[in-house]
Amino acid sequence: MGNPFPFMKRLKATPDSIKLSYQEADIHEKLALHLSQFYSRLEPEQDLVAVCVGTDRSTGDSLGPFVGTQLNKQSIDGLYVYGTLDEPVHAMNLQDTLDRVSNERTNPFIIAVDACLGQVSSVGCIQIGDGPVKPGAGVNKDLPPVGNVHITGIVNVGGFMEYFVLQNTRLSLVIRMAEIIGHSIVQSLAYLPDQRASI
Repeated sequence: MGNPFPFMKRLKATPDSIKLSYQEADIHEKLALHLSQFYSRLEPEQDLVAVCVGTDRSTGDSLGPFVGTQLNKQSIDGLYVYGTLDEPVHAMNLQDTLDRVSNERTNPFIIAVDACLGQVSSVGCIQIGDGPVKPGAGVNKDLPPVGNVHITGIVNVGGFMEYFVLQNTRLSLVIRMAEIIGHSIVQSLAYLPDQRASI
């Protein structure tokens, strides 16, 4: 299959981390390309899993469930989604969900999606990084790390009254970022290794 986004060859992304504003030009394609670089680690028998962490009870923390719901609606063959608005993956059931993933999927390769807080200048940025995300770190919760690779959206400012800040985050920003992340994950699947192209 040819490259559906030929201009991507000019991007100099490396498989460590990237951070872009949600308003960046061509952000879907740039995130998709960067995420796809991690797929070189996938073995043919590995299941590709998205674990979208968060809760629908907090505007700022609903980023993950919005992404999961978006992915679920598309019913993508070969991509297994955990964490939606109807069935969120949050602090109370995160470990149980990870146990389920381990039991239900073959050697899962997990893309973790979560909201986070950051500096004023970073609000609205989407990050893709190698290794797991640590859910709850911004609100001092000790939760298990999640993911072989992670995608986080900086939804608001951290450092003070984090619970209040998450509750008072603009829903429009969260939904826009969730749409971008979900669309980028779907686009990244076009770059799966040839032996997994049936996904």
